[in-house]
Amino acid sequence: MRVIAGTARSMPLRTVKGLDTRPTTDKTKETLFNILQPDIPGCRFLDLFSGSGAIAIEALSRGAAHAVLVEQNPKACTCILENLRFTKLIDRAELQKCSVQSALQRMEGQKPFGIIFMDPPYEQGLERQVLEYLAHSTLADADTVIVTEASLRTSFEYLEELGFRAYKYKKYKTSQHVFIIKVPDDGYVDCMPATRS
Repeated sequence: MRVIAGTARSMPLRTVKGLDTRPTTDKTKETLFNILQPDIPGCRFLDLFSGSGAIAIEALSRGAAHAVLVEQNPKACTCILENLRFTKLIDRAELQKCSVQSALQRMEGQKPFGIIFMDPPYEQGLERQVLEYLAHSTLADADTVIVTEASLRTSFEYLEELGFRAYKYKKYKTSQHVFIIKVPDDGYVDCMPATRS
């Protein structure tokens, strides 16, 4: 696994041994960031269920101003720190070694993130739990892009009842990326960027 573009381009990244984490392949990561690229420069990036940290590191390499990585697996946290040091991006990153729910509650009251990415264990309903929290949180607003990686069998039919809208689905062989935004209280999305059509 490597960094695809930006200041740390082509640098190899460590991954966590075992089945507790599921690294996003380089090809899938490249597709994801081709879609996200217009929103990355200068943004605050939140990476939930971070694993090796590869997604946040890619965002930082491509110009994100700051990234918060949330991971509770001790081996994964060690891997994240090694990758951040190796790519020389650690000064723009913050690692929270705790559960996602604990991290979200700890950060509550901060300004919204530009992009929130989550890649939870598949088919455990964790993405819905996060979205239920974000629906009433200061950490996401109508300008926040939320991306969830999930299995193809995962349904997102509940998004509207939580006040969200999926504006893009990108499907792969066994997984999908779902691109989500909050619907403003008036239900009108103003000046929708081209990447969210």
